[in-house]
Amino acid sequence: MRKVLVIGIGAGNPEHVTVQAINGLNRADVLFIPDKGARKNELAELRRDICDRFVTNPASRRVEFDVPLRAEPAPSYRATVDDWHEEIAGIYEHLLLEEIAEDGCGAFLIWGDPSLYDSALRILDRVSRRGNVGFELEVIPGITAIQALAAGHKMALNRIGDPFLVTTGRLLAERGLPENAGTTVVMLDGKCSFQSVVDKDAIIHWGAYLGTADEILIHGRLGDVEDEIVKTREAARLRKGWIMDTYLLRKPE
Repeated sequence: MRKVLVIGIGAGNPEHVTVQAINGLNRADVLFIPDKGARKNELAELRRDICDRFVTNPASRRVEFDVPLRAEPAPSYRATVDDWHEEIAGIYEHLLLEEIAEDGCGAFLIWGDPSLYDSALRILDRVSRRGNVGFELEVIPGITAIQALAAGHKMALNRIGDPFLVTTGRLLAERGLPENAGTTVVMLDGKCSFQSVVDKDAIIHWGAYLGTADEILIHGRLGDVEDEIVKTREAARLRKGWIMDTYLLRKPE
């Protein structure tokens, strides 16, 4: 039966790649590298760099594939994502059927960790339920952007006896800071939703391109630094053509 590895490769620094991940990369006959278009070509290039550094299997080959753009949410965010995942599932199914031998092994390289705000596992589950290709799945964890953010700011994620919550920019804008957590980690925020937070005394720790040579870190009282973050983020996005960032908001003690 085909074997499919879903390998977490960290937040962008090749040195985040674990020994387990390196061994997984070298077990695979084929490594799948997604291409998200010219504006995000650097993301594919970072995956290629990881393969160049760590893959020593002479039989290994790379297959690049195009990732379709997700439509703007209309009328429903969930319905839009569902349609997008269904389209990608068709691409995954084709890759598994055409590129992996029946007794072969293929690997998807996933930013951060496959379990945290990544859809590869859900999409592969769709492929499995279609019933057109059988495969055994193995997941190899990776360092997340959350861990890289905390390390960059030299801080612990939680305060003593205090829970923290991980959410998205969209939900932060809709619901505000949660009452049941002193610390909120925000991912997938393309609209700087921290600006909507009412409590400007909250402390923000923000980071972009975490773990890479281009890493940017800003922290301070939200009311003092939110404009700086917005300007810095936009300048970096225009300079590089893409941006990956996350941040932590903490209620004042």
